[in-house]
This record gives sequence, structure tokens and C-alpha cells, in this order.
Amino acid sequence: MSRCAASNSDGPCEDPIQTYTGIDQPRELIPCHKQLSQTQQRRLYGGTKWRKLKGVAQVRLPSGRIRMAEIHWYEAHGVGKREFKLKLPFLD
Repeated sequence: MSRCAASNSDGPCEDPIQTYTGIDQPRELIPCHKQLSQTQQRRLYGGTKWRKLKGVAQVRLPSGRIRMAEIHWYEAHGVGKREFKLKLPFLD
């Protein structure tokens, strides 16, 4: 099942969040062996060791506004960053 609401396909999709600055202050939230969704990530994207990270960046919202926000995402070596999520409230 796809995690992308805008897609009707069953495969992985591109994340709709566009960042305008590099992600500042990245840090790991959960050690990889304690993640509940690690099996799902391996099945969808491949890779072996998934990490959940968070950071701060300027992002473009679907309405077109640019805001400073905390974002969370998953990352694996050789696969890259996947499943970006915005955490509210905005920081600006």
C-alpha cells in the first residue's frame, strides 16, 4: 500500500515536501533496532539499516508558502531520505 496520498499506485512515491535550505541540526531519534516500521521500509525501498532522523529546514507548503519547520524522515545508506513528515507548530 502506498504511503503517498496523491498517488494511486501501490509502489513508493516521491515525497511532496520541497526544502529550500539544507537540513540543519540533523540528529537520530530512534536506534534502528527499535523501529517498528523497519520491515516495511526494507520491503518498499530496500536497504538494510534504517534510521529515523529529524532536523530543521525551510519548506514549501502545498499552498506555496515557505515556512521554517521541523521535519522527520527515514534514511538508509545507499537508498537516501524517504517519508518526510512536517511537525507542527512551525518554527517561524
